[in-house]
Amino acid sequence: MLLIAILGSIAAVAFGGTALAQEPTPTPPSATTSEAPPADAESVSGSLNNGGERLAGVDVLALDESGEEVARTTSEAGGRWTLELSPGSYTFEVDPETLPDGVSVQDAVQRDVVEGRANTVVIFSFGEARSATELPFYEKFLRTTVDGIRFGLVIALAAVGLSLIFGTTGLTNFAHGELVTLGAVAAWVFNVSMGIQLIPATILAIIVGVAIGWLNNAAIWRPLRKRRTGLIAQLVVSIGLAIALRYLILIFFSDRAEPFADYQAQTQNEWGPFAITNVNLACIIISVVVLVAVALMLQKTRIGKAMRAVADNRDLAASSGINVERVVTFVWCLGGGLAALGGVLFGLSELSGRVQWEMGFKLLLLMFAGITLGGLGTAYGAFLGCVIVGLLVQWSTMIINPDLKYIGGLLVLILILVVRPQGILGSRQRIG
Repeated sequence: MLLIAILGSIAAVAFGGTALAQEPTPTPPSATTSEAPPADAESVSGSLNNGGERLAGVDVLALDESGEEVARTTSEAGGRWTLELSPGSYTFEVDPETLPDGVSVQDAVQRDVVEGRANTVVIFSFGEARSATELPFYEKFLRTTVDGIRFGLVIALAAVGLSLIFGTTGLTNFAHGELVTLGAVAAWVFNVSMGIQLIPATILAIIVGVAIGWLNNAAIWRPLRKRRTGLIAQLVVSIGLAIALRYLILIFFSDRAEPFADYQAQTQNEWGPFAITNVNLACIIISVVVLVAVALMLQKTRIGKAMRAVADNRDLAASSGINVERVVTFVWCLGGGLAALGGVLFGLSELSGRVQWEMGFKLLLLMFAGITLGGLGTAYGAFLGCVIVGLLVQWSTMIINPDLKYIGGLLVLILILVVRPQGILGSRQRIG
Protein backbone atom coordinates (compact mmCIF):
# COMPACT_ATOMS: atom_id res chain seq x y z
CA MET A 1 0.00 0.00 0.00
CA LEU A 2 2.90 2.35 0.74
CA LEU A 3 4.38 1.54 -2.68
CA ILE A 4 1.01 2.21 -4.42
CA ALA A 5 0.71 5.54 -2.60
CA ILE A 6 4.22 6.59 -3.65
CA LEU A 7 3.57 5.61 -7.30
CA GLY A 8 0.26 7.50 -7.23
CA SER A 9 1.95 10.64 -5.91
CA ILE A 10 4.61 10.47 -8.62
CA ALA A 11 1.95 10.05 -11.33
CA ALA A 12 -0.10 12.97 -9.98
CA VAL A 13 2.92 15.24 -9.95
CA ALA A 14 4.02 14.18 -13.44
CA PHE A 15 0.63 14.52 -15.14
CA GLY A 16 -0.30 17.64 -13.15
CA GLY A 17 2.96 19.37 -14.12
CA THR A 18 2.40 18.46 -17.78
CA ALA A 19 -1.10 19.88 -17.65
CA LEU A 20 0.11 23.04 -16.00
CA ALA A 21 2.88 23.41 -18.56
CA GLN A 22 0.43 23.03 -21.48
CA GLU A 23 -2.14 25.48 -20.06
CA PRO A 24 -1.06 29.13 -20.68
CA THR A 25 -0.66 31.34 -17.68
CA PRO A 26 -3.49 33.90 -17.67
CA THR A 27 -2.42 37.52 -18.20
CA PRO A 28 -3.57 39.94 -15.57
CA PRO A 29 -6.17 42.31 -16.93
CA SER A 30 -3.98 45.34 -16.19
CA ALA A 31 -0.93 44.00 -18.03
CA THR A 32 0.28 45.94 -21.10
CA THR A 33 2.87 45.32 -23.76
CA SER A 34 4.99 48.18 -22.39
CA GLU A 35 7.44 47.77 -19.58
CA ALA A 36 7.69 50.15 -16.65
CA PRO A 37 8.82 53.62 -17.74
CA PRO A 38 12.60 54.06 -17.55
CA ALA A 39 14.11 56.47 -15.07
CA ASP A 40 15.02 59.01 -17.78
CA ALA A 41 11.61 58.85 -19.48
CA GLU A 42 10.12 61.94 -21.14
CA SER A 43 6.44 62.43 -21.90
CA VAL A 44 5.12 62.06 -25.46
CA SER A 45 1.45 62.81 -26.05
CA GLY A 46 -1.15 63.65 -28.66
CA SER A 47 -4.84 63.73 -29.45
CA LEU A 48 -6.50 61.59 -32.11
CA ASN A 49 -8.84 63.89 -34.00
CA ASN A 50 -10.54 62.79 -37.22
CA GLY A 51 -12.11 65.99 -38.56
CA GLY A 52 -13.53 66.94 -35.17
CA GLU A 53 -14.36 63.37 -34.06
CA ARG A 54 -12.30 62.36 -31.03
CA LEU A 55 -11.10 58.76 -31.34
CA ALA A 56 -11.07 56.82 -28.07
CA GLY A 57 -9.93 53.20 -27.66
CA VAL A 58 -7.35 53.40 -30.46
CA ASP A 59 -3.87 51.94 -29.95
CA VAL A 60 -0.80 54.12 -30.51
CA LEU A 61 2.60 52.44 -30.60
CA ALA A 62 6.20 53.63 -30.63
CA LEU A 63 8.95 51.93 -32.65
CA ASP A 64 12.66 52.45 -32.07
CA GLU A 65 15.22 52.99 -34.84
CA SER A 66 15.42 49.25 -35.53
CA GLY A 67 11.66 49.08 -36.09
CA GLU A 68 10.94 47.18 -32.87
CA GLU A 69 7.90 48.12 -30.82
CA VAL A 70 8.98 49.57 -27.49
CA ALA A 71 5.73 51.00 -26.10
CA ARG A 72 2.01 50.97 -26.73
CA THR A 73 -0.96 52.78 -25.22
CA THR A 74 -4.67 53.24 -25.85
CA SER A 75 -6.33 56.63 -26.37
CA GLU A 76 -8.70 57.76 -23.64
CA ALA A 77 -11.93 59.73 -23.81
CA GLY A 78 -11.35 62.83 -25.91
CA GLY A 79 -8.76 61.01 -28.01
CA ARG A 80 -5.84 61.84 -25.72
CA TRP A 81 -2.91 59.44 -25.28
CA THR A 82 0.46 59.56 -23.52
CA LEU A 83 3.65 57.47 -23.65
CA GLU A 84 6.78 57.61 -21.47
CA LEU A 85 9.96 57.05 -23.53
CA SER A 86 13.69 57.41 -23.08
CA PRO A 87 15.40 60.11 -25.17
CA GLY A 88 15.97 59.00 -28.76
CA SER A 89 14.40 58.85 -32.22
CA TYR A 90 11.09 57.03 -32.55
CA THR A 91 8.44 56.29 -35.15
CA PHE A 92 4.86 56.59 -33.91
CA GLU A 93 2.07 54.62 -35.57
CA VAL A 94 -1.63 54.05 -35.08
CA ASP A 95 -2.75 50.42 -35.07
CA PRO A 96 -5.20 50.35 -38.00
CA GLU A 97 -7.04 47.33 -36.58
CA THR A 98 -8.19 49.45 -33.60
CA LEU A 99 -9.57 52.29 -35.74
CA PRO A 100 -13.35 52.65 -36.21
CA ASP A 101 -14.86 51.52 -39.49
CA GLY A 102 -14.33 53.96 -42.32
CA VAL A 103 -11.45 55.78 -40.62
CA SER A 104 -7.92 55.58 -41.98
CA VAL A 105 -4.64 57.16 -40.94
CA GLN A 106 -2.17 58.50 -43.49
CA ASP A 107 1.46 58.05 -42.44
CA ALA A 108 3.59 57.26 -39.42
CA VAL A 109 5.13 60.20 -37.58
CA GLN A 110 8.80 60.46 -36.62
CA ARG A 111 9.81 62.45 -33.55
CA ASP A 112 12.94 62.93 -31.48
CA VAL A 113 12.41 62.67 -27.74
CA VAL A 114 14.82 65.16 -26.18
CA GLU A 115 16.01 65.03 -22.60
CA GLY A 116 14.59 67.87 -20.51
CA ARG A 117 11.77 68.69 -22.92
CA ALA A 118 8.55 68.83 -20.94
CA ASN A 119 6.26 67.35 -23.57
CA THR A 120 6.68 66.13 -27.15
CA VAL A 121 3.49 66.35 -29.21
CA VAL A 122 2.68 63.89 -32.02
CA ILE A 123 -0.11 64.69 -34.48
CA PHE A 124 -1.51 62.08 -36.86
CA SER A 125 -3.31 62.95 -40.10
CA PHE A 126 -6.48 60.99 -40.82
CA GLY A 127 -8.23 60.44 -44.13
CA GLU A 128 -6.82 59.84 -47.56
CA ALA A 129 -3.65 61.70 -48.43
CA ARG A 130 -4.20 64.39 -51.01
CA SER A 131 -2.01 64.56 -54.07
CA ALA A 132 -0.38 67.91 -54.67
CA THR A 133 -1.89 70.00 -57.45
CA GLU A 134 -0.49 73.12 -59.03
CA LEU A 135 -2.97 75.99 -58.79
CA PRO A 136 -3.24 78.64 -61.51
CA PHE A 137 -1.69 81.96 -60.56
CA TYR A 138 -4.99 83.85 -60.40
CA GLU A 139 -6.53 81.21 -58.11
CA LYS A 140 -3.48 81.23 -55.84
CA PHE A 141 -3.58 85.04 -55.76
CA LEU A 142 -7.28 85.10 -54.82
CA ARG A 143 -6.78 82.59 -52.02
CA THR A 144 -3.77 84.51 -50.73
CA THR A 145 -5.81 87.74 -50.85
CA VAL A 146 -8.59 86.21 -48.75
CA ASP A 147 -5.98 84.94 -46.32
CA GLY A 148 -4.42 88.41 -46.20
CA ILE A 149 -7.78 90.02 -45.42
CA ARG A 150 -8.33 87.48 -42.65
CA PHE A 151 -4.87 88.12 -41.21
CA GLY A 152 -5.25 91.90 -41.48
CA LEU A 153 -8.60 91.84 -39.67
CA VAL A 154 -7.08 89.84 -36.80
CA ILE A 155 -4.17 92.29 -36.57
CA ALA A 156 -6.64 95.20 -36.59
CA LEU A 157 -8.70 93.64 -33.82
CA ALA A 158 -5.63 93.39 -31.60
CA ALA A 159 -4.24 96.80 -32.63
CA VAL A 160 -7.33 99.02 -32.23
CA GLY A 161 -6.82 99.11 -28.45
CA LEU A 162 -3.15 100.01 -28.92
CA SER A 163 -4.14 102.90 -31.20
CA LEU A 164 -6.85 104.15 -28.82
CA ILE A 165 -4.43 104.04 -25.87
CA PHE A 166 -1.95 106.12 -27.83
CA GLY A 167 -4.66 108.55 -28.91
CA THR A 168 -5.98 109.20 -25.39
CA THR A 169 -2.75 109.06 -23.37
CA GLY A 170 0.10 109.52 -25.86
CA LEU A 171 1.68 106.27 -24.60
CA THR A 172 3.39 103.93 -27.05
CA ASN A 173 2.67 100.71 -25.16
CA PHE A 174 5.21 98.03 -26.02
CA ALA A 175 3.52 95.69 -23.52
CA HIS A 176 0.37 95.48 -25.66
CA GLY A 177 1.68 92.32 -27.34
CA GLU A 178 1.73 90.59 -23.97
CA LEU A 179 -1.96 91.48 -23.50
CA VAL A 180 -2.57 89.51 -26.71
CA THR A 181 -0.61 86.54 -25.36
CA LEU A 182 -2.30 86.66 -21.95
CA GLY A 183 -5.73 86.56 -23.60
CA ALA A 184 -4.79 83.48 -25.64
CA VAL A 185 -3.22 81.78 -22.61
CA ALA A 186 -6.32 82.50 -20.50
CA ALA A 187 -8.54 80.94 -23.19
CA TRP A 188 -6.22 77.91 -23.31
CA VAL A 189 -6.39 77.46 -19.54
CA PHE A 190 -10.20 77.62 -19.55
CA ASN A 191 -10.43 75.34 -22.59
CA VAL A 192 -7.78 72.68 -21.93
CA SER A 193 -7.11 72.74 -18.18
CA MET A 194 -10.72 73.34 -17.08
CA GLY A 195 -12.47 71.55 -19.93
CA ILE A 196 -14.66 74.50 -21.01
CA GLN A 197 -15.63 74.61 -24.69
CA LEU A 198 -13.58 77.18 -26.61
CA ILE A 199 -16.38 79.68 -27.36
CA PRO A 200 -17.36 80.27 -23.69
CA ALA A 201 -13.66 80.00 -22.80
CA THR A 202 -12.97 82.87 -25.20
CA ILE A 203 -15.68 84.98 -23.57
CA LEU A 204 -14.10 84.33 -20.18
CA ALA A 205 -10.68 85.21 -21.65
CA ILE A 206 -12.07 88.55 -22.87
CA ILE A 207 -13.27 89.27 -19.32
CA VAL A 208 -9.77 88.41 -18.07
CA GLY A 209 -8.32 90.76 -20.71
CA VAL A 210 -10.58 93.59 -19.54
CA ALA A 211 -9.46 92.97 -15.94
CA ILE A 212 -5.78 92.95 -16.95
CA GLY A 213 -6.22 96.21 -18.88
CA TRP A 214 -7.88 97.84 -15.87
CA LEU A 215 -5.15 96.54 -13.55
CA ASN A 216 -2.41 97.84 -15.88
CA ASN A 217 -3.86 101.32 -15.81
CA ALA A 218 -4.70 101.36 -12.09
CA ALA A 219 -1.40 99.94 -10.84
CA ILE A 220 1.12 101.45 -13.27
CA TRP A 221 -0.02 104.08 -15.73
CA ARG A 222 -2.39 106.18 -13.61
CA PRO A 223 0.22 106.71 -10.85
CA LEU A 224 2.79 107.63 -13.50
CA ARG A 225 0.42 110.15 -15.07
CA LYS A 226 -0.34 111.68 -11.65
CA ARG A 227 3.40 112.12 -11.10
CA ARG A 228 3.58 113.77 -14.56
CA THR A 229 6.09 111.21 -15.77
CA GLY A 230 7.27 111.96 -19.30
CA LEU A 231 6.18 109.87 -22.28
CA ILE A 232 9.74 108.68 -22.95
CA ALA A 233 10.02 107.37 -19.39
CA GLN A 234 6.62 105.68 -19.72
CA LEU A 235 7.75 104.08 -22.98
CA VAL A 236 10.79 102.63 -21.20
CA VAL A 237 8.52 101.33 -18.43
CA SER A 238 6.29 99.64 -21.05
CA ILE A 239 9.34 97.90 -22.56
CA GLY A 240 10.38 96.59 -19.13
CA LEU A 241 6.81 95.50 -18.40
CA ALA A 242 6.64 93.68 -21.73
CA ILE A 243 9.85 91.74 -21.01
CA ALA A 244 8.72 90.86 -17.47
CA LEU A 245 5.28 89.64 -18.60
CA ARG A 246 6.74 87.68 -21.51
CA TYR A 247 9.07 85.65 -19.33
CA LEU A 248 6.49 85.19 -16.59
CA ILE A 249 4.27 83.62 -19.27
CA LEU A 250 7.21 81.42 -20.29
CA ILE A 251 7.74 80.29 -16.67
CA PHE A 252 4.12 79.50 -15.85
CA PHE A 253 2.84 78.39 -19.28
CA SER A 254 5.21 76.47 -21.56
CA ASP A 255 8.08 77.00 -23.95
CA ARG A 256 6.24 74.98 -26.59
CA ALA A 257 3.17 75.67 -28.69
CA GLU A 258 0.16 74.18 -26.89
CA PRO A 259 -3.00 73.36 -28.90
CA PHE A 260 -6.55 74.26 -28.00
CA ALA A 261 -8.80 71.27 -27.32
CA ASP A 262 -11.33 72.33 -29.98
CA TYR A 263 -11.37 73.14 -33.71
CA GLN A 264 -8.28 71.17 -34.69
CA ALA A 265 -7.69 69.46 -38.06
CA GLN A 266 -9.90 71.78 -40.09
CA THR A 267 -10.69 70.98 -43.73
CA GLN A 268 -11.02 73.64 -46.40
CA ASN A 269 -14.32 74.53 -48.02
CA GLU A 270 -13.88 75.25 -51.72
CA TRP A 271 -16.13 77.61 -53.65
CA GLY A 272 -14.65 77.89 -57.11
CA PRO A 273 -11.25 79.59 -56.86
CA PHE A 274 -11.79 80.39 -53.16
CA ALA A 275 -10.88 77.99 -50.36
CA ILE A 276 -11.18 78.66 -46.64
CA THR A 277 -11.66 76.65 -43.46
CA ASN A 278 -14.63 77.14 -41.15
CA VAL A 279 -12.34 78.51 -38.44
CA ASN A 280 -10.81 81.14 -40.74
CA LEU A 281 -14.27 82.11 -42.03
CA ALA A 282 -15.49 82.48 -38.45
CA CYS A 283 -12.42 84.62 -37.62
CA ILE A 284 -13.24 86.98 -40.50
CA ILE A 285 -16.89 87.29 -39.48
CA ILE A 286 -16.10 87.83 -35.78
CA SER A 287 -13.41 90.40 -36.57
CA VAL A 288 -15.69 92.38 -38.91
CA VAL A 289 -18.60 92.34 -36.43
CA VAL A 290 -16.44 93.47 -33.50
CA LEU A 291 -14.66 96.19 -35.50
CA VAL A 292 -17.98 97.54 -36.83
CA ALA A 293 -19.33 97.53 -33.25
CA VAL A 294 -16.28 99.51 -32.08
CA ALA A 295 -16.75 102.00 -34.93
CA LEU A 296 -20.44 102.48 -34.05
CA MET A 297 -19.51 102.88 -30.40
CA LEU A 298 -17.04 105.64 -31.29
CA GLN A 299 -19.59 107.45 -33.46
CA LYS A 300 -22.91 106.99 -31.67
CA THR A 301 -22.33 106.60 -27.92
CA ARG A 302 -21.44 109.18 -25.27
CA ILE A 303 -18.34 107.31 -24.18
CA GLY A 304 -17.22 107.05 -27.81
CA LYS A 305 -17.62 110.78 -28.35
CA ALA A 306 -15.77 111.40 -25.09
CA MET A 307 -12.92 109.15 -26.27
CA ARG A 308 -12.64 111.10 -29.52
CA ALA A 309 -12.72 114.38 -27.61
CA VAL A 310 -9.91 113.29 -25.29
CA ALA A 311 -7.89 112.06 -28.26
CA ASP A 312 -8.32 115.40 -30.06
CA ASN A 313 -7.53 117.70 -27.10
CA ARG A 314 -7.16 116.32 -23.60
CA ASP A 315 -7.13 119.69 -21.82
CA LEU A 316 -10.12 121.05 -23.72
CA ALA A 317 -12.07 117.84 -23.03
CA ALA A 318 -11.32 118.15 -19.30
CA SER A 319 -12.36 121.81 -19.24
CA SER A 320 -15.66 120.91 -20.95
CA GLY A 321 -16.61 118.56 -18.11
CA ILE A 322 -15.40 115.20 -19.42
CA ASN A 323 -13.90 112.91 -16.78
CA VAL A 324 -10.65 112.20 -18.59
CA GLU A 325 -9.42 109.54 -16.15
CA ARG A 326 -12.67 107.61 -16.48
CA VAL A 327 -12.36 107.72 -20.26
CA VAL A 328 -8.76 106.52 -20.11
CA THR A 329 -9.74 103.66 -17.79
CA PHE A 330 -12.47 102.61 -20.23
CA VAL A 331 -9.97 102.71 -23.10
CA TRP A 332 -7.56 100.46 -21.20
CA CYS A 333 -10.34 97.96 -20.42
CA LEU A 334 -11.54 98.02 -24.05
CA GLY A 335 -7.98 97.59 -25.31
CA GLY A 336 -7.35 94.63 -23.00
CA GLY A 337 -10.57 92.88 -24.06
CA LEU A 338 -9.92 93.39 -27.78
CA ALA A 339 -6.32 92.23 -27.38
CA ALA A 340 -7.51 89.04 -25.64
CA LEU A 341 -10.00 88.29 -28.43
CA GLY A 342 -7.35 89.06 -31.03
CA GLY A 343 -4.95 86.64 -29.33
CA VAL A 344 -7.45 83.78 -29.47
CA LEU A 345 -8.29 84.43 -33.13
CA PHE A 346 -4.58 84.80 -33.99
CA GLY A 347 -3.82 81.43 -32.40
CA LEU A 348 -6.74 79.74 -34.16
CA SER A 349 -6.21 81.17 -37.63
CA GLU A 350 -2.49 81.83 -37.94
CA LEU A 351 -0.88 79.32 -35.53
CA SER A 352 -3.02 76.28 -36.45
CA GLY A 353 -5.04 76.37 -33.24
CA ARG A 354 -2.07 76.72 -30.89
CA VAL A 355 -0.86 79.14 -28.24
CA GLN A 356 2.77 80.28 -27.99
CA TRP A 357 4.42 82.15 -25.16
CA GLU A 358 5.77 84.88 -27.49
CA MET A 359 2.94 85.08 -30.01
CA GLY A 360 2.00 88.63 -28.99
CA PHE A 361 5.62 89.78 -29.31
CA LYS A 362 5.68 88.44 -32.89
CA LEU A 363 2.44 90.28 -33.66
CA LEU A 364 3.53 93.55 -32.03
CA LEU A 365 5.65 94.72 -34.98
CA LEU A 366 2.77 94.16 -37.39
CA MET A 367 0.40 96.05 -35.08
CA PHE A 368 2.76 99.02 -34.96
CA ALA A 369 3.21 98.87 -38.74
CA GLY A 370 -0.57 98.84 -39.24
CA ILE A 371 -1.41 101.73 -36.92
CA THR A 372 1.54 103.76 -38.23
CA LEU A 373 0.42 103.17 -41.80
CA GLY A 374 -3.17 104.13 -40.99
CA GLY A 375 -2.32 107.03 -38.71
CA LEU A 376 -1.32 106.92 -35.05
CA GLY A 377 -4.15 107.48 -32.60
CA THR A 378 -7.03 106.88 -35.05
CA ALA A 379 -9.15 103.74 -34.75
CA TYR A 380 -10.20 103.85 -38.40
CA GLY A 381 -6.59 104.32 -39.44
CA ALA A 382 -5.60 101.29 -37.42
CA PHE A 383 -8.29 99.23 -39.15
CA LEU A 384 -7.27 100.32 -42.65
CA GLY A 385 -3.53 100.12 -42.05
CA CYS A 386 -3.66 96.66 -40.47
CA VAL A 387 -5.71 95.23 -43.34
CA ILE A 388 -3.16 96.60 -45.82
CA VAL A 389 -0.28 95.17 -43.78
CA GLY A 390 -2.02 91.79 -43.59
CA LEU A 391 -2.45 91.75 -47.38
CA LEU A 392 1.17 92.73 -48.01
CA VAL A 393 2.47 90.12 -45.58
CA GLN A 394 0.43 87.31 -47.14
CA TRP A 395 1.17 88.42 -50.72
CA SER A 396 4.88 88.31 -49.90
CA THR A 397 4.62 84.54 -49.36
CA MET A 398 4.15 84.18 -53.12
CA ILE A 399 7.69 85.51 -53.59
CA ILE A 400 9.68 84.79 -50.42
CA ASN A 401 9.82 81.97 -47.89
CA PRO A 402 6.67 82.05 -45.69
CA ASP A 403 8.91 81.89 -42.60
CA LEU A 404 10.21 85.36 -43.53
CA LYS A 405 6.86 86.99 -44.22
CA TYR A 406 6.81 89.12 -41.05
CA ILE A 407 9.81 91.03 -42.42
CA GLY A 408 7.31 92.75 -44.74
CA GLY A 409 5.81 94.48 -41.70
CA LEU A 410 9.18 96.04 -40.87
CA LEU A 411 9.65 97.21 -44.47
CA VAL A 412 6.18 98.81 -44.47
CA LEU A 413 6.97 100.59 -41.18
CA ILE A 414 10.23 102.00 -42.58
CA LEU A 415 8.69 103.16 -45.87
CA ILE A 416 5.73 104.87 -44.21
CA LEU A 417 7.94 106.73 -41.73
CA VAL A 418 10.08 107.97 -44.63
CA VAL A 419 7.34 108.81 -47.14
CA ARG A 420 4.28 109.77 -45.03
CA PRO A 421 5.02 109.81 -41.28
CA GLN A 422 1.46 110.87 -40.36
CA GLY A 423 -0.04 107.79 -42.04
CA ILE A 424 -2.93 107.45 -44.49
CA LEU A 425 -5.65 108.98 -42.29
CA GLY A 426 -3.37 111.05 -40.08
CA SER A 427 -2.96 114.81 -40.43
CA ARG A 428 0.19 116.84 -40.59
CA GLN A 429 1.24 118.53 -37.35
CA ARG A 430 3.52 121.49 -37.02
CA ILE A 431 6.28 120.94 -34.46
CA GLY A 432 8.30 123.91 -33.20
